[in-house]
Amino acid sequence: MKSSFKDIINSNNIVLVDFFATWCGPCQALMPILKEVKDELGDAVKIVKIDIDKNHELAVKYQVRSVPTMTLFVDGVPKWRQSGVLQKKDILHVIEVHGGLTV
Repeated sequence: MKSSFKDIINSNNIVLVDFFATWCGPCQALMPILKEVKDELGDAVKIVKIDIDKNHELAVKYQVRSVPTMTLFVDGVPKWRQSGVLQKKDILHVIEVHGGLTV
């Protein structure tokens, strides 16, 4: 998965990665929020979900210590990261500020 992850974060200008676990309650709460973000922004942002239990090496590489952890990549470079559940308006603000996208 490592090489394809690198391809994914470099494939779009703005990629929001959600490191999650299936057993994590807050991760489940974040799912519909991310869907709303995707519905609003469409193809302007790629949202990728990474299960830390299935992709342990990636979780270690990106130092994911708690879930959910979101990381915003712009042109393949991590520009923002936060653990916990954020509301839609907050995620949109992060994308606008760090991704240079007008929301």
